[in-house]
Amino acid sequence: MAGFICIITESLPAGLLPQIGEGLEISEAFAGQFVTMYALGSLLAAIPLTAATRGWRRKPLLLVSITGFLVFNSVTAVSSNYALTLAVRFLAGVSAGVLWGMSAGYARRMVPEALKGRAMAVAMLGAPIAMVLGVPAGTFLGALVGWRYVFAIISLLAALLVAWVFWRMPDFPGQAAAKRLSLRKAFVWPGVRPVLLVVLLWMLSHNILYTYIAPYLARNGLGNRVDLMLLIFGMTSMAGIWIIGLLIDRMQRLLVLISLAAFALASLLLGIGASQPAIIYLAVAVWGLTFGGAATLLQTAAAAAAGENADVVQSMLVTSWNLAIGGGGLIGAVLLENLGVYSFPWVLFILLLLALFLAWRAKEYGFPSRKL
Repeated sequence: MAGFICIITESLPAGLLPQIGEGLEISEAFAGQFVTMYALGSLLAAIPLTAATRGWRRKPLLLVSITGFLVFNSVTAVSSNYALTLAVRFLAGVSAGVLWGMSAGYARRMVPEALKGRAMAVAMLGAPIAMVLGVPAGTFLGALVGWRYVFAIISLLAALLVAWVFWRMPDFPGQAAAKRLSLRKAFVWPGVRPVLLVVLLWMLSHNILYTYIAPYLARNGLGNRVDLMLLIFGMTSMAGIWIIGLLIDRMQRLLVLISLAAFALASLLLGIGASQPAIIYLAVAVWGLTFGGAATLLQTAAAAAAGENADVVQSMLVTSWNLAIGGGGLIGAVLLENLGVYSFPWVLFILLLLALFLAWRAKEYGFPSRKL
């Protein structure tokens, strides 16, 4: 539920730009900064705040993060001041940065060693459900009753989640001061850098295509099928999470290599089969299947490589992820303006081959071929 609230809070404004612009009497471009400020908050806060709160008990820290969503979405729902709304969007992103930084370690500590990967898969379900169902439903509801009511509903969900966590969630101690690595030592810990580089390359590839899927499809005569393509992508992503959840504890490394290779193959299909709608549908389905379990695979690899320093390394993963989101939008824009959409698949193919090579090389640490 926390992941669901994070993602829907981040992504919902993109589907409600006209309504937000009208409500605050600003342009859609200014309304688009709702997304920018949230991402900026996550990017800037994830590492320093996760490092600063390593000693906090886990349950109080989780409650503080979720309460942040309750407060900041409530202010968004009632504010008529653009500057104030941007400020609370930034603070909501800060809450997300802290929450994503601690979620992997928290989920893994609730279960026995043999179920840690599956626990991650379950804990990550909220994010794709938000993308597949939450954002479209929120967009529809926002157009029907107004965008402020949607943010109020998200605040209500956060309030219910606070009560649920307080009632049912187990608590765990923070990390003892004597066991905390510095940020620099955590970054150079064996296996951490390969995982972070694979995160950056994999998500950069994804975001170049995902951000500009509409112009790519339009150039190939499928401009009126964007909603269908995104539905296919979303449904196969859900299937990907289910498959990864079943198999991750037995074959994590192989799943990473298969996912990257399959995504590279899908990008190749998008490049050579652009004139064939059936091939594009197939490629999008494969892309979604590989993306669905990516967060679980990468967060599990980062947590395993980091050991007792999982939370601070997860914050580095969050930073890499957000850099990839911003970088995908920027690089995709440059490619679109200078080389056109037909360059996308080939750039993706190169990036994914590099990610595949790095993951394959990291067979001792990062993506080990055996339990360490």
